Order: sequence, then C-alpha cells, then structure tokens
Amino acid sequence: MSPAGELLVGLAIVVGLIGVVVPVLPGVLLILAAIGVWAFLTATTTAWTVFGVAAAVLVVAGVVKYLWPGRRLRDAGVPTRSIVVGGVVGIVGFVVVPVVGLFLGFPLGVFLAELPRSRTAGSAWRSAVHATKAVGLSILVELFGALLAAGTWLLAVVL
Repeated sequence: MSPAGELLVGLAIVVGLIGVVVPVLPGVLLILAAIGVWAFLTATTTAWTVFGVAAAVLVVAGVVKYLWPGRRLRDAGVPTRSIVVGGVVGIVGFVVVPVVGLFLGFPLGVFLAELPRSRTAGSAWRSAVHATKAVGLSILVELFGALLAAGTWLLAVVL
C-alpha cells in the first residue's frame, strides 16, 4: 500500500478514536473497517494477522465494556430502567445542545428516573453519580481497546 493510502487509513483510525470518546461516530467500527481495508489492500499475511489481532482486541474490549460497568451498576443498585431514561434524556440533550447536552442529559435523566424510586434527592444523586462513573469506565475500556488496535496497526506499518 502506498504511503498516501496508509496516511488515509491512519486518518480514519484517528477519526474512529475521536468517535469512541465523542459518541457521534461509530468509532470502533471505523477503526476495524480502516484496518480491514488496509489488510485487504496490503494483502500480506502480516496485514491479515494485524487485522485479526485488532479485531480480537476490539471484541474483547466490547465485551468488557458492557460486563464490568454493568456489574458495578448492579452492585450499586441502579436499575436498567434508570440507565435507559438517562440515555434517552442524554440523546435529547445532545440534539438540543450538541455534544455537551449528552454529558449533561445522561446524569440528569438518571437522577430524574431515580428520584421517585429512591424518594430522596441524595440517594437519586448517588445513583446518577454511579451511572455516570460506569459510563465513563465503559468509554475508557472501549478507548483502551481502540488504542491497542490502532497501536497494533501502527507498529505493523512502521516495521
């Protein structure tokens, strides 16, 4: 593959990494697709091995991304319904106030969903904080997997 092609693949991977942190783009899919296109066009055993390793890392990170924070939420007693309400309010917030609205809307939605259930603002706020930490952990796990996949690709290109 030409250096210009590798630069375009690298750019797609960077956009994917941004998409992991700012959930406007399907970051993991962009990264996997970019590495897949690179492997297809490079057509070497090394390229396909890198693609396989990157895919495996992204799948493992995707599984851990849901299991680890989910367990923490269950341990904290935050029901799935509150997370769904938080997600819906976060999406509405994202539309009303782009990007920032998502980060404001999610905790607000969880808080509002937990308020009638817990009957105290303090308890509802603690649930919102637990949910926000779980989402942050989920993003960090996904970002770590995406960075490992991107680093694997970069190592193969440099070597």
